[in-house]
Amino acid sequence: MDLPFAQKRFCNSFALDHIKMLSDHKDGSFGEAYGTLIKELRIHSRAIFVVGPDNKITYVESFPKFGSHPNYEAVLAAVTE
Repeated sequence: MDLPFAQKRFCNSFALDHIKMLSDHKDGSFGEAYGTLIKELRIHSRAIFVVGPDNKITYVESFPKFGSHPNYEAVLAAVTE
């Protein structure tokens, strides 16, 4: 739900120039469709979706508790497969 300028600032802060960021701030449709939208707070729960070159989701990890972190090794393995 971050605004595009906030996403750009985040990417610039960490030199992430090979990541495509998308924002769901307008209508929350992604969060609604993928189960990450917390309607009463108008935010998403933290989740990671890795999408392969064929546009199919190859890895999903979601975090019901705020402050949880992903299994970074599993995410990197999914990205490099």
